[in-house]
Amino acid sequence: MASCKSESLYEGPLSPEESIKTFQFADNFKAEIFAAEPLVIDPVAMQYDGDGNAYVVGMLDAYKPDAVKGKGEIVLLKDTNDDGQADTSTVFIDGLREATSILPWKGGLLVCAAPNITYYKDTDGDGRSDFKEILFTGFFNKNEEAQITNLRFGVDNWIYANNAGQAGEISFSRKPNAPKLNIQGADFRFRLDRNQFERSTGPGQFGLAIDDWGHRFFTANSLHIREVVVPMRYLERNPFLPSSAKLSNQNISDHDPLMNQLSETPYWRQERTNRRNKNYQENNLDRVEYARDHFTGASGGTYYGGDKFSKTYYGNIFTGDVAGNLVHRDILEVVDSVPYSAAKRGANEKDNEFMATTDSWFRPSNLSVGPDGYLYLMDMYRQHIETPMSIPEDLQETMDFDAGNTYGRIYRIVPTDAAPYKAVYPNLTKATSSALVKTLTHENRWWNRTAQRLLLERQDKSVVPEVKTLFAQNENPKVRLNALYVLEGMDALDATIVNTALQDSSSGVRENAAILAERFPECLAQLQELISDTSIRVAFQATLSLGEFKDASVINTLTKTLQLHGQSSWFRTAVLSSEVGSSVDLIKTLDKNSFFKETASWKLDFFETCSQIIGARNTKNEVSTILNMLSKPTLSNSIEWQSVGIKGLVKGLKNSKDIDDSIQEKLKIIAAKADSNPSQALEDLKDLYAN
Repeated sequence: MASCKSESLYEGPLSPEESIKTFQFADNFKAEIFAAEPLVIDPVAMQYDGDGNAYVVGMLDAYKPDAVKGKGEIVLLKDTNDDGQADTSTVFIDGLREATSILPWKGGLLVCAAPNITYYKDTDGDGRSDFKEILFTGFFNKNEEAQITNLRFGVDNWIYANNAGQAGEISFSRKPNAPKLNIQGADFRFRLDRNQFERSTGPGQFGLAIDDWGHRFFTANSLHIREVVVPMRYLERNPFLPSSAKLSNQNISDHDPLMNQLSETPYWRQERTNRRNKNYQENNLDRVEYARDHFTGASGGTYYGGDKFSKTYYGNIFTGDVAGNLVHRDILEVVDSVPYSAAKRGANEKDNEFMATTDSWFRPSNLSVGPDGYLYLMDMYRQHIETPMSIPEDLQETMDFDAGNTYGRIYRIVPTDAAPYKAVYPNLTKATSSALVKTLTHENRWWNRTAQRLLLERQDKSVVPEVKTLFAQNENPKVRLNALYVLEGMDALDATIVNTALQDSSSGVRENAAILAERFPECLAQLQELISDTSIRVAFQATLSLGEFKDASVINTLTKTLQLHGQSSWFRTAVLSSEVGSSVDLIKTLDKNSFFKETASWKLDFFETCSQIIGARNTKNEVSTILNMLSKPTLSNSIEWQSVGIKGLVKGLKNSKDIDDSIQEKLKIIAAKADSNPSQALEDLKDLYAN
């Protein structure tokens, strides 16, 4: 019955050749077929290994009941006649449950297939994996749209993955005695060269892009591009930092939630939207749902670092929307006033998209950039791509969720004036280490990032002098940064190199050098100078990194940071995230520097939050010091200072594990007086704490 209804309500499929004719580009681009069914089915990720072999994840069990899970596979596509189209497909792994992502590593592949991240390798040369090692396990696996995915090798030598903030207790097979990692509310990152794994800022869903400087951007359905601003390791170093101060990521789009859709709205979506809006109106809810032209299925955000598009496209992020049947482009712009980018539309894309189609089966799940420098687009090609659990049952009866489960296409996006396709065979796994060092200078990031990864895997320290020369002499700051992290990966960094990087002409290099300076006390003086850097990102990272030091001079530097940047909530979080930045010694230093002479909303916010942290730590000397300071003329002459100081202390003390129920009640009474009679509230709090 569903099949008959589906045929009457929904369009039928097009062949790859027919579908590609419906593609409309905003600029001078065209699509070419690289692979299509039956060579590839339900593609959701594609990565090239060091020799240019294209491995594709087929999520054949997407949106299937548990009874038919475990149909996923990874295939190796080959173009044997160099005509630009794959003509053979070899199954590297099959029987995978909801596999979503891959990353080449040491001659094999790392594979995300919840609940695991597994390493597979072909050891006998037959093209099929015969070695399997489950590295990490414990990830959430109840919804294919929100599971561990998007493996990306960052310039900092860490491998990142999106976890959508899902709950999980993660264990690492190579460190069986390590405590399990609670990953709820976070994404994930790890290093296999050093057996490290930890939580990272998120939560991202299906789409992760990392720029040349290590900034991470992720997608999450209706929010098509967010940027990580504060890495989680900084937020979690201060266990008393309140959640209200834990700023971590930012929606950087200046045009969310709008997109420009060409395809017709599916019947089920329009009907569901009509019902929901009717319900909102009947219940007097100030809420509206949109059936089209709004991001709802943003997916596969990918950084273009290739060398075949014009330079205006380098560094852009391309994101599909599987519900809107389109590919969106964001141009990242530096903003002088905040420590993150702004994502803007291109001049030709105000009222349209980089690429869109009228073919409602087109499902752009992901993108990647190949060694040839072109952008590759994965199309699952399905009639429906929505989890049934979010659709009313009567509408499900009109839908055939299996329609298209034998299809799949991969397109190569090229400029319309591009020369005839020429095959590229890197053979980097067979290159000498010295040749890999030279490859770090390649204009196509696929080459330089792959070379960096291979050097990390090899650990051939004979090339360290060459890498140092590259760092010292190359004019391209991106190359200098690659070289810096190759040295880091080979344990060949020292304070002299990092201090040099801290003074680099490139803000991106200085920003990363600030992170590396955390390991070297000899770099502290140079790091402290960066809080006055002309780049807001550099000053921000320096503030975060200074919190790793216990040196008394850091207090004076953080005081200056607040004077320069305190109006920014991001900088206040950066200061408060460290123990020294939320200490009574910092408050004392602020007092000496006339911080409390005048009130301002940001100053009051900082003092209240810092007092809350001090109260939560509940160290007698610290709390007593703040109480005494609130009695000093500087603060006692201002109702506002006293009020926020008392409220902060009370909030913190109430969250302290050492406070019993009777004290909690008294604290509640004191808090009620904080605004109307702060002097009395202060005396009551002093009496309470003295006892």
